[in-house]
Amino acid sequence: MAEPKKGIALITGASAGLGKELASLFARDKHDVILVARSESKLRALAGDLKESDGVEAHVVVADLGRRGAAASVEEQVKRLGLEVDFLVNNAGFGSNGAFLDLDLAREVEMIDVNITSLVELTHRFTPAMKQRGFGRVMNIASTAGFQPGPFMATYYATKAFVVSFSEALAYELDGTGVTVTCHCPGATKTEFAATAGNDKSRLFQRSGVADAKDVALHAYKAMMSGEILAVQGALNWIAFEALRFTPRALARSIAAGLNRST
Repeated sequence: MAEPKKGIALITGASAGLGKELASLFARDKHDVILVARSESKLRALAGDLKESDGVEAHVVVADLGRRGAAASVEEQVKRLGLEVDFLVNNAGFGSNGAFLDLDLAREVEMIDVNITSLVELTHRFTPAMKQRGFGRVMNIASTAGFQPGPFMATYYATKAFVVSFSEALAYELDGTGVTVTCHCPGATKTEFAATAGNDKSRLFQRSGVADAKDVALHAYKAMMSGEILAVQGALNWIAFEALRFTPRALARSIAAGLNRST
């Protein structure tokens, strides 16, 4: 499958963490980027850095994907810029930590809107044009959390299970069209995610082996470019993923609960 000489990548959650690292990788390979996030100041700073360091065009699209209608707004802004998206990276997402009934309901619903609804909408809005052109790549950032239930992060784990299932099904439907779908599943990673979710003090993030964001982003980027459907980052994460197939569900729930509790 031939790649365009210079494509355009749309990256959500691009202002920090994995999104920022992925934007840098696209720019390094001379792909123009469309940076999507809530923070205009952070996006413009990143856009300036990428233009200066890599000589690419870096467009800023400000959107809060937790609000209904945000995906349509992103599509409209991209159309006004006169751009076509060759690489769609659905990276935006967040989590929460604590017993579900003790958490703020509005925040849990917003998580579903960001982690699931916006991902589905953006994929549906931008992928048909890729299919028509006979080339495109979609990457949905999921998590190893998507392979089991996660007490004390119940909604987050469930949203990532959706992303895994949705991505694999869509990859099958698009087989042979020139469009690939990659579901990337990192484990615990050193980004702002843990502090935002409130689980930076959990056993999961306090243990050794938390991955570096640059390493995770590079693994994801390579998986996307090679058209890999399901990519699990890190040898230990892959072993844990394989082990889950033989682990009783009650034990899997107990292990996840222990990792997600605050220390």
